[in-house]
Amino acid sequence: MTKSLLNIDHIARVEGHGNVHVVIENDQVKTVEMNIVEPARLFESMVRGHSYKDCSYIASRICGICSPSHCITDLKAVEDAFGVEVSDRTKLIRELLVYGSYLQNHASHLFVFVVPDFIGQPSVFPLAESDPELFAQALELKKLGNDLCTSVGGRSIHPITAVVGGFTHEISADEYLSFTRRMEEMIPFAKATVDLFSSFRITDIHTASDMLAMVEEDYYPVQSSNQLELLDEGVVFDAHDFEDYLEEYEVPHSGSLFTREKGSGKAVFTSALSRLNASWDHLSQEAKFASAKAGLRPEERNPMKNNLAQAIEILDALIRCSGICRELAKFEGSSKPVPYQVKAGVGVGMTEAPRGVVFHKLEFDADGKVVHASIITPTAQNLASLENDTRHLAEVLVESGLGEEHIRSEIAKLVRAYDPCLSCSVH
Repeated sequence: MTKSLLNIDHIARVEGHGNVHVVIENDQVKTVEMNIVEPARLFESMVRGHSYKDCSYIASRICGICSPSHCITDLKAVEDAFGVEVSDRTKLIRELLVYGSYLQNHASHLFVFVVPDFIGQPSVFPLAESDPELFAQALELKKLGNDLCTSVGGRSIHPITAVVGGFTHEISADEYLSFTRRMEEMIPFAKATVDLFSSFRITDIHTASDMLAMVEEDYYPVQSSNQLELLDEGVVFDAHDFEDYLEEYEVPHSGSLFTREKGSGKAVFTSALSRLNASWDHLSQEAKFASAKAGLRPEERNPMKNNLAQAIEILDALIRCSGICRELAKFEGSSKPVPYQVKAGVGVGMTEAPRGVVFHKLEFDADGKVVHASIITPTAQNLASLENDTRHLAEVLVESGLGEEHIRSEIAKLVRAYDPCLSCSVH
């Protein structure tokens, strides 16, 4: 009997720390484990007893990249509990803040973490020498996301201007128009990025997980909707009911909880690819054309194409945000916090973070202090799916007769394709 142990310890070029352990016996994949080795960070306990005013500042510390998403999700939960309806202008500015984190995350992930997999290099630094123009443009795209978050949120991470009911500060019309110009100047590079990632060869696998994404009629939503869809089930449900459809559970080999569909026990996959499958018809015209040209159309089931989906989202975000900035520059209205009444209650907030759907559920007493908090991050939802897809990938590669080093390399690519935030998963 031949037995192979493929241990990928401390997976490189992902956020956080985790391992993958694969056992192969007699050309059969026996065991696959996603081993999240980070300790619990206890943010749900950390906010207990704090005022609602502090929640978004604390929750944004869950992640340095997705902090705008956690901030806005938390604010939506507070507003839901208190019955607060924000202005249309506030909603648009929140959209900019969330998209700022998309530009930050997708640019960093694709060019710093993923590109080395496909150019045969251990890191991104050789790219700075072999293609300095591409490297410089990638950094400029990341800077644009940083600057957008700084201008809208008060700083590049952990926003401070977004508060319950609105914003404490807003940039000028000229500053909005400056962002419009910068975004439009980046569109050719975004199109080239789609072409680049569509040219990379990936292993042909298909996830069996049910894709989960925020949905909205006639729109590509990232924070504007409370509706979700499980694409395989064809079920659309309200964010308030997420616990009726999704459940977290423990596994012995992970410091993070895993997530599955409550009824079927099926793994879920929430991601840029899930969003494109759910809302492809509502992409901007140029982004939809680029997606079709790249061969990514619904229902795309290869999780390794999530990187391509992120590239398409960069293009769509630039086009969408340039329009939002132009609208805000001429649109009259206020983003100042609206009046509200603090009261006891339970609220649910949801946004599409760069990596997928994030839920915050908060319960308050009559003084507005947190009684209970529940947070489910995208990576915690995706771990069961990633583990299952890793098994499928290993089986395909073993059946093809490929060696251990190749299998290790392809598994690492798959993990990075999911763009996991392992630190977020142990929030």
